[in-house]
Amino acid sequence: MKLNVGRTLLLGFGFFGISIITGINKSYVAPFLGTDFGLKANEVSLIVTLGTIITFLIQPMIGSVSDNTRTRFGRRIPFIIIFAPLAALGFALLPVLVQPGMLWVFVAVLLLTTVALALFRTPVIALMPDITPSQFRSQANGLINLMGGIGGILAFAAGAYLYGLNRALPFSAAAAALVLACAIVVWKIKEPQDGDTKAVEARPGLIQSLRVVLAEREKSALLLFCAIFSWFVGYNAVETFFTLYGVKMLKLQPNNAAFLLSFLALMFVLFAVPSGYIAGRVGRRKTILTGIATLAILLAVVRALPVDVQTSGAVLPILLALAGVAWALINVNSLAMVVDVAPQTELGTYTGLYYFFSTAAAVIGPILAGYLIEAMGGDYGMIFVLAPITLVFAFVFMLAVRRGERAE
Repeated sequence: MKLNVGRTLLLGFGFFGISIITGINKSYVAPFLGTDFGLKANEVSLIVTLGTIITFLIQPMIGSVSDNTRTRFGRRIPFIIIFAPLAALGFALLPVLVQPGMLWVFVAVLLLTTVALALFRTPVIALMPDITPSQFRSQANGLINLMGGIGGILAFAAGAYLYGLNRALPFSAAAAALVLACAIVVWKIKEPQDGDTKAVEARPGLIQSLRVVLAEREKSALLLFCAIFSWFVGYNAVETFFTLYGVKMLKLQPNNAAFLLSFLALMFVLFAVPSGYIAGRVGRRKTILTGIATLAILLAVVRALPVDVQTSGAVLPILLALAGVAWALINVNSLAMVVDVAPQTELGTYTGLYYFFSTAAAVIGPILAGYLIEAMGGDYGMIFVLAPITLVFAFVFMLAVRRGERAE
């Protein structure tokens, strides 16, 4: 038995399409709100965070719902068929709505698009463990992250070019790419047709599954989710405020500061597949622990370096590139561990729990960092203090995890 690479790459088109939408959204929605509609920074932050909160609430629930769904198309595919086109339509409309007096219409469509994305994202991801044997899930997740990374790079590179031609083009192109990518998934990926998926049986919901995780005597699942929450708090703090760190502390132009993160993103993409194969050889837990320790050290080094060293030469790009490798070791293998601590009848539910904890961190991380920065007199370098601390917590939690390795 071996990993079906072709089928996994075809499944990865789902994540590819989602990543294009996400990249364009992060690049241009905030400028629409802040420049065209003239909102203050805290008002822009409120709207963006509201979308994250909606995702936080919906994704875990929809994982459980998809576990309990039984149709002739399967458990996960119906959510893609229904909600991917709706998300694409809403996203394509956004630049058209950037007109005087249309702010609340724009916000409403933005939030409805966020809802539609959340309603099919978890089922897309849950398809991976549905069709992949346990021993190959790290490698499969690496391939899927590779596809997502390529989508992200296209969003930033091709999106910037299209935006220069017409600012509506990145949105319409991303919408078309999402529909095409999801059509490939629906066409080419066949869900398993076995006894478990044919009959409608009572499945525990999200809240009940969370209670089960909390009540288990063997705490590997709970500890793993705590580790995931911890490292995403730190990562999201850095991702959210890095550009401002470059502007305020390093005195760079915003585009030059944002460009530095491309070194991290590129190395994450290049190392996504090798990370899965490394975990297949030495174990997921050891691979993730190595990534956590490496990332914590690298970010602490950034904090310790004088500003003139960071702004001269290739020191900071090299550190960020190495951080991308470390992040790949962590992120690629964490979902594979989650689905292998899960009962096999609740893969969607546990996938939802993964997104519950990671999205909660995406809400809390930036807020915590913002308060810390203000408390320290506007020192944006505090993100490189907060992130290593949260990574230390993640390391301690992971040390105690005893399940989640691939099944032989």
